[in-house]
Amino acid sequence: MADLTYHVVDVFTDVPFAGNPLAVVLGADELSTEQLAALAREFNLSETAFPMRATEPGADYLLRIFTPGSELPFAGHPSVGAAWVMASLGRIAYGDVTMQCGAGLLPLTVTADRVTLTAGTPSAGPPLGPAPFLLALGLSPDDAGGAPARICSTGLRQAFVEVSSPEAVRGVVLDAVALSDAVGSDVETVSVFAWDEATRTAHTRVFAGMVGVGEDPATGSAASAFGAWLAASGYAQADGETSYVVTQGAEIGRPSRMEGTVVTREGVAVECRVAGSVVPIAAGTIRVP
Repeated sequence: MADLTYHVVDVFTDVPFAGNPLAVVLGADELSTEQLAALAREFNLSETAFPMRATEPGADYLLRIFTPGSELPFAGHPSVGAAWVMASLGRIAYGDVTMQCGAGLLPLTVTADRVTLTAGTPSAGPPLGPAPFLLALGLSPDDAGGAPARICSTGLRQAFVEVSSPEAVRGVVLDAVALSDAVGSDVETVSVFAWDEATRTAHTRVFAGMVGVGEDPATGSAASAFGAWLAASGYAQADGETSYVVTQGAEIGRPSRMEGTVVTREGVAVECRVAGSVVPIAAGTIRVP
């Protein structure tokens, strides 16, 4: 089998060497799961994406997503970055497309400078006490935010922990073992954030040691599921669309910006979208494992 073509892009940024880097490997349809995992380990980025031929009616393509340690059913920045790469290469048309992944068939809108992803069905769990989370994050009870923690999802189960200020976010000293104990084995990431109601912006850090990523610079799946947290916490309008911004990655030198929208009906999130820009960084070929 010939070498594979790959593209590296920075996602959720409009400047190079910021946002979340992503490797998109083309032509890997015939590779085994073990070979795909080996390629992801070789790139050693938070995620590597493999666009493939769709197997479901109505889908334009199938996307498989790997961290260095596992395969994910869904993730935001690989979905956005892979769609942009394929459209820029003419492999899919600009406009509305449908991606097949482990979370189902998900719509995207792709333009030359922006991609909008409609994530999977949103859900929000019951309120959770903040104490175990704050302890695992090296914070005190005084750092608790105004709303309780919750497990929310738009395809991945993710914990959301509000704290009182951006200073508290920057001051996190992570105990990864304690954090894993606090959230349980079926939670993929933990978002700790300070919410600014005036600007409708969350200053966020996301920890994903559960899937082999210590701290993620831009997490589109969490930014989309954050809309479910906003609705459950009473921070979104009861009916209609509420827009918000998530900033992430500054603490690890990869500032990113994600633009979210949550659609609510009677106070419950029914649709979550996340949008952002993509910057090309590198392209080349890689051997087949």
